[in-house]
Amino acid sequence: MQLKHKIVALGILPLILAVAIISALVISQNQRLGEQQAQLIEDSILASKRAELKNYVEMAMSSLAPLYKSGRDDEHTKQQVLNELAKLSFGINGYFFVYDHNGRSLMHPRQADLVGRDLWNMTDPHGLLVIQALLKSAQSGDGFQPYAWEKPSTGQVTDKLAYVVMLDRWGWMLGTGIYLEDVEHATHQAREEVARGIHTTMLAIGIVALIAVLLVFACGLTLNASEHRLADKKLQGLTQRIVSLQEEERSRLSRELHDGISQVLVSIKFQFELAGLELEAQSGKGPDILRQGIDRLADAIGEVRSISHDLRPSLLDTLGLAAAIAQLVTEFEARSGLTVHYQNNLGDFQLVEGAPVAMFRILQEALTNIERHAQAKNVYIDLEGDSVHVKLSVCDDGVGFKINRLESIQGGIGLSNIRERVDHFDGQFSLTSVPGRSELSVTLPTPPP
Repeated sequence: MQLKHKIVALGILPLILAVAIISALVISQNQRLGEQQAQLIEDSILASKRAELKNYVEMAMSSLAPLYKSGRDDEHTKQQVLNELAKLSFGINGYFFVYDHNGRSLMHPRQADLVGRDLWNMTDPHGLLVIQALLKSAQSGDGFQPYAWEKPSTGQVTDKLAYVVMLDRWGWMLGTGIYLEDVEHATHQAREEVARGIHTTMLAIGIVALIAVLLVFACGLTLNASEHRLADKKLQGLTQRIVSLQEEERSRLSRELHDGISQVLVSIKFQFELAGLELEAQSGKGPDILRQGIDRLADAIGEVRSISHDLRPSLLDTLGLAAAIAQLVTEFEARSGLTVHYQNNLGDFQLVEGAPVAMFRILQEALTNIERHAQAKNVYIDLEGDSVHVKLSVCDDGVGFKINRLESIQGGIGLSNIRERVDHFDGQFSLTSVPGRSELSVTLPTPPP
């Protein structure tokens, strides 16, 4: 994967992950709140139903109170009470029922086939012993009991809530119930509203996330295009600088070859020709002229070696960085007349491949700038190393300079190229300058053991 794609991915993936986490939290929170809301609605409706059932039973007790409190316990009085209760109803499915303490049905206005039957062991679809549960609830004084029962208007078995009381003197259980379909409908509707709310919220989050992803993607494309243009511009500048440096190096070599070796070789040619003529004439000057030509040839050989050394010091390959720097310091001190204080504490530590050449070229550039511009008297060079890095420090006591103008100094690889060399090896570079002290410091890593 290319770097630009990685950058876009690193921008989009955390956003998608954050949106997914937020969505999960929103869904969980909405579901929890929806369940709480549905439970509150159910509890509220059931509380209302309980109060309603209690009122219905109290109303029935009021209607039978004259007969029940009369003190008569004969069968005729009991039948009158049952007849009065059978007439009472509310709504389509609201009625009263009566059972004795043994579970026998005494009155059921909507299911006459149950009257007189022993229903003690009758269970609902959930396995609940309905009559026993009703009697237990009535005897405990709570009175409320949920169970499943056939709804008269539809013939379907559905959940029901009953409220029952005991007529202790007669051993009867009187009660009524309300079917809970409306409670189920209300809670189901509440849950559907929560589901719709979650769907709407998720749709909104999805739209916002899509817009955000598109914005990140568009910004990534814009940044990518801008980086491409900047990279192309830098590449063009680097290419032009490389071409310029090549031309400068070629021009320098051309001048050195023309002004140095070429003229020496021409002079040697003339001297050898002159020596040949003198020898043909059997003149005594021939051997002297020949010796002068040989001396000039030695100078030419020295010039070739000097140019070769400038291009690539052989000591770097044979004896290493410290020896090459020592030779460079000696030549610089002889050429410039400056006093150079060189300390070598490198030891046996080695640099990564290619780094010694970079360090040598950086020192060459630093010494060239000191010679041309610093007006210094002393130069201090420290080379030290350990198991982590090798550090080269170059300091002079010259007039100093403005660092941001160093790039305008001609004839060297320049500050930007020094930094590029250092960055190439993941090293560190620092440069400070004040009147009386300028210091360049370069640190390059050593290879791992």
